[in-house]
Amino acid sequence: MIRGRSIRVLLVEDTAPDAQALREALAEAGAGHFELVVRETLADGLAVVESAPPDVLVLDLHLPDSHGLDTLQRVLEAAPDLPVVVYTQLDDEDMGVTAVQHGAQDYLIKTRLRVDLVVRSLRYAIERHRMIETLRGLAMIDDLTGLYNRRGFMSLAEHHVKLAQRTRKHLLLIFADLDGFKAINDSFGHQEGDLALIETAEALRRTFRGSDIIARLGGDEFVVLALEPTSVGSESVKARLLENLEQVNRRPGRPYRLSLSTGTLRFDPWSQVSIGELIARVDEAMYKAKRERQAGS
Repeated sequence: MIRGRSIRVLLVEDTAPDAQALREALAEAGAGHFELVVRETLADGLAVVESAPPDVLVLDLHLPDSHGLDTLQRVLEAAPDLPVVVYTQLDDEDMGVTAVQHGAQDYLIKTRLRVDLVVRSLRYAIERHRMIETLRGLAMIDDLTGLYNRRGFMSLAEHHVKLAQRTRKHLLLIFADLDGFKAINDSFGHQEGDLALIETAEALRRTFRGSDIIARLGGDEFVVLALEPTSVGSESVKARLLENLEQVNRRPGRPYRLSLSTGTLRFDPWSQVSIGELIARVDEAMYKAKRERQAGS
């Protein structure tokens, strides 16, 4: 319940047995805890969102009028303030994980609707979404770049780690240091140095998804925590980042080039290592790579 009232759940699902399965799981949670509204098409679901916004939306991605990740994207565009839990089949669990990477707060597997898992997932989605919205309005955003600052990163990273441990998915942690930042300040002034940081943040945003946590820790140091399938290599991520930096560098009239030294670390979901220890390790990996590159130049 939310402050003494029922949690309003909107389910958008066109398969009656799957809708009934969630209805029964919520009923098992106890009378008065949840109110469920069911719609069979995305259009009808969005009409409910507009007229009587729920607390959380449970969304089947395969509907008569929308299919796949486009379904999620349309919801996020129409209702950015609404937490979304994707409702998926066991043989399509990877789609659930992908949906989380693209902005959903969590996912439920239709054949695993244990009441405690359903309640935890819905409450978690509401809590995490509320935290993200709160962070945007508190002193957890870096004023210069608009990214999270150290405090905001540490707060959200703990939730990312818990999600990774529950879903047994790996996390990719990237630490980046802007090369030659002091020289840019010394040669072109601090205003140009600020612009270099802003442009670096821009390249990071283009490289990573909205669900990834991107932060400026301070000075010229940046960090990203991304929920990633094990099939995605860190080298491909770094290649995308390099290309986005090159797009900035190709702009006419630039007096210097942006480049980053990076370190990457994959978080094992069975590990009990803290996020602080992970940052220390990836920081060392970045500086080791920088020293090796300088020695070879």
